[in-house]
Amino acid sequence: MAKAVVASAYGGPEVLQVKDLDLGTPGPGEVLINVKAAGVNPVDLKLYSGAFGTDPSKLPLHLGMEVSGVVAAIGPDAAGISGPLSVGDEVIAFRVKGGYAEQVLTSASNVVTKPATISFEQAAGLMLVGATAVHLLDTVHPVAGETVLIHGGAGGVGLSAVQLAVQRGSTVIATASHRRHGVLTELGAVPVLYGPGLADRVRSLAPEGVDVAVDTVGTDEAISVSLELVSDQSRIATIAGFGKTDGTGIRLLGNGPGADPGTAIRDAARSELARLAGDGRLRVEIDRTYQLDHAAEAHRYLQDGHAAGKVILLP
Repeated sequence: MAKAVVASAYGGPEVLQVKDLDLGTPGPGEVLINVKAAGVNPVDLKLYSGAFGTDPSKLPLHLGMEVSGVVAAIGPDAAGISGPLSVGDEVIAFRVKGGYAEQVLTSASNVVTKPATISFEQAAGLMLVGATAVHLLDTVHPVAGETVLIHGGAGGVGLSAVQLAVQRGSTVIATASHRRHGVLTELGAVPVLYGPGLADRVRSLAPEGVDVAVDTVGTDEAISVSLELVSDQSRIATIAGFGKTDGTGIRLLGNGPGADPGTAIRDAARSELARLAGDGRLRVEIDRTYQLDHAAEAHRYLQDGHAAGKVILLP
């Protein structure tokens, strides 16, 4: 038996409960992982909030899409993204179901080798934000010499997008509160304070104009400033501004209504994200860690919107 966090009803973090589950043994193409760390993401909260529906037949909901850990058992014909797997291998698994747990059973096709140079906590926070950032950038195609505006540059997706855009040779201007300007400067971006007057502040930093805008926060300001500064609206993308972009030409990405989920792009990014993190070229900022029993507390913290990086659960 393994402890796991589930949502027993639809609502707020108070519906989260710790249960004992028997996962059984891996079947063909499957792998059992002893979880060392699990990434907490806003989509986890949305799943049980009712944002995607309140079908009672889906309860209890098994939460957690990304984990890092150690292979405990392997089913027949199971091979990971990086190749054959062995018991004892340190791995990352993305697009799992039920990652808030001491163990997770998943398809081996979701598993990539964990770089030895990063911690389990960093590994558990790498894939979802990294793959989302890749999807954003591949959609709007910033190239060397262009200027990219990233709204929410100090959040989980924003930090990944900043680093990846800088590596493409783009000039990156990233919005954030004053307290997060230092880390953005370290990562090669030009930080700018969000709030009234943002468009003018960006113009002063980019007198030749902004080519591309990426929105990770979904505020009215992010949408309006992007439209004001970027002439080609197809080079603006958002993962959060749903309901605010009708008729604008802005690209909607992710899980919202009418959005492009980018499944193939995100899945294909996993090996490269692991390689970049292992080489030290993609940094994962960890804000806080919580024990598995305190998952509700972790979700309340994430709801507050002040997380400066990833929130991680530790079984």
